[in-house]
Amino acid sequence: MKTIFTFFISIFIITSCVANPNNESSSSQEKKTRVSTNAVAYFASGCFWCVESVFESVKGVGDVVSGYSGGKKSTATYRMVSAGKTDHAESVAVHYDSTKVDYPTLLKVFFGSQDPTTLNRQGPDRGTQYRSAIFYRNATEKKLANEYIQQLLENKTFSKITTEVVPLKGFYKAEAYHQNYEEHHPNEPYIRSVSAPRLHRFQEKFPELLK
Repeated sequence: MKTIFTFFISIFIITSCVANPNNESSSSQEKKTRVSTNAVAYFASGCFWCVESVFESVKGVGDVVSGYSGGKKSTATYRMVSAGKTDHAESVAVHYDSTKVDYPTLLKVFFGSQDPTTLNRQGPDRGTQYRSAIFYRNATEKKLANEYIQQLLENKTFSKITTEVVPLKGFYKAEAYHQNYEEHHPNEPYIRSVSAPRLHRFQEKFPELLK
């Protein structure tokens, strides 16, 4: 799960969702438009760099925070989660303005930007930390999530759906170097080959949802 750079005569790259905490871009500029928010939703669908950038492109969404949810431990760090010691999934907290975008629309974004048929996998990233999950905060979110999944199955949008619908028991913010990672590292191989294409596919599919 690491992006490995070997500099000899040529460069050998293995792409994957792992960052070097010392690889923060000093020239990166903040590009996000500030949005006032009054609600938050929690999702997981693979590498949180990818998921974060997708939701940040949606109208009515403000800050999207990368973190960890769904585990058995009372804390989580990247080292612990990537080693499979906590059973947490890489997840995001989506802060949004409920007067501009509602929870069913966020579900549309969630399922429209991933492959929910692959168990514990999204793209090149494999492991339980990359599972697809909806972490609901209340009975309403649980009902809406289950109804949306049933609708997708009835419409044969997907042949099967492996997404978990489970209660939110905690969200632990990821390390600072993971936040807004795609924005700060647009030229990193993983971003260029996996994260950016995933974002572009979503944007082409749902232009009406974009800021």
